[in-house]
Amino acid sequence: MTVRRLPPASVTPGGGCPGERTVPVEVRLPEPLGERDVVVNLDQLYTPDRPGLLRRCGELGCHPAPTGCTSDSYYQAARDADAPEHSYHRERGCDGKWLVMDISINSGPVCEGPGDCAGGSGTTRYFYRATPTGWRVIAATTTPGCDDVRSAEPRFPRTLCAKLTAP
Repeated sequence: MTVRRLPPASVTPGGGCPGERTVPVEVRLPEPLGERDVVVNLDQLYTPDRPGLLRRCGELGCHPAPTGCTSDSYYQAARDADAPEHSYHRERGCDGKWLVMDISINSGPVCEGPGDCAGGSGTTRYFYRATPTGWRVIAATTTPGCDDVRSAEPRFPRTLCAKLTAP
């Protein structure tokens, strides 16, 4: 069996493993691996990808939820918009092929303690298209309606955005 090691997304000087490379590794198992996942060093999870090859699982696991109108799917969409960890998202329209979601990012001054100062929140509306690998952002706006998304993707359905006020 060949295990393919994927390099880190980015390597900073002095960090990571700049010398990483793909190497074949032979593993003898008492029975076929089948559909089971493999854990290496307690923190790296791999899943069967193609016959004889394993794929390293991502942050959302080995088998993320498929694109659809579900809370897990919306979480993945927020990640595709590169929303910070403590942001909030709210689905505003979904038909399985297209998605509208508002993402609010809390911001403001650093305060001595709770209640010492008021923070702000910036909300942006994101429009997505379903792809085989998940939701992909096609436009973002802070204005009401469909104009911005329909400029980027004329096929985006008006029924999902025409009556929306500004985020």
